[in-house]
Amino acid sequence: MSTPVPARHDPVQPAGSEVPPRLLPRLAAEAFGSFFLALAGLGVPLFTIPQSSPMPAALAAGLAVTAAMLAFGHVSGGHFNPAITAGHLMAGRIRVGAAGAYAAAQLAGGLLAALALFGILRTLPGIADSRTAFDTVTAGFGEHSIIQAPLAAVLLLEMIGAAIITAVFLATARRDSSSPSAAPVAVGLSFAVLLQLGLSVGNLPFNPARAAASAVFSSGWALEQLWVFVAAPLIGAVIAGLAFRSFNAAASTTGEALAGRDSSEAAAVERADEDPIDESVATGETAPKPAGKDSQTAASEAQEFFEGKR
Repeated sequence: MSTPVPARHDPVQPAGSEVPPRLLPRLAAEAFGSFFLALAGLGVPLFTIPQSSPMPAALAAGLAVTAAMLAFGHVSGGHFNPAITAGHLMAGRIRVGAAGAYAAAQLAGGLLAALALFGILRTLPGIADSRTAFDTVTAGFGEHSIIQAPLAAVLLLEMIGAAIITAVFLATARRDSSSPSAAPVAVGLSFAVLLQLGLSVGNLPFNPARAAASAVFSSGWALEQLWVFVAAPLIGAVIAGLAFRSFNAAASTTGEALAGRDSSEAAAVERADEDPIDESVATGETAPKPAGKDSQTAASEAQEFFEGKR
């Protein structure tokens, strides 16, 4: 039986730091990081002028993920996404209570960012309806999708995207990693690529907290379709977390078997060195006599012959 993976927090931190911070600082880091991600992910496309935009919205969101993980990853692990937290829960890297608190902090941070953007929209004289403006950055399917994507297509893409991001996060954010900055860069780039695909389909965020934050301040249809963008990424992340846990268990079992075989072979070699076996006895052959003794016997017999003794 393989040793179960300890259910504990797994922050992106230096190898020498073994004790994670207390829960309250971790929740504050998750809330602030989620605030930053929602502010960049929703604000950049919301206030972007296509003719003069120097940076795509997807790349801006990916860079925000990288920056937030580099800044707060050593405190909370840098999830900033309930789907990522669900994947860590299934992989055994965080406890159930802490996972629920993480999701609440992430949702609070995303809502505060959306509230700030909504307040900014209300102050702009050129925007008559702030909720209609929020509709342009809110996830949707069917008639609310840019390419009229149906429900099945959006569900599948959200699940696959969340599973990929979660798998990349779990594979790179390890305590024994020799490069602590590998996880933020890998997750940020993966998120930027997938978000570019999601934007072209229907503003898919692959983040339930960000989806909920934008839906609250959009028109009524957004809340009706919100369940899709909460359930689908959570399902994808759970699948990725369970797969990662099973792969780790299989690798641990294989490593233990190889270690046992190596130790058995080493013990056999050690016994052979201490108690060598004569090859002639093992094979049943007669051991050859020394060559020097045979030559001396032949010379003595020849001498007796010539002296007349024989």
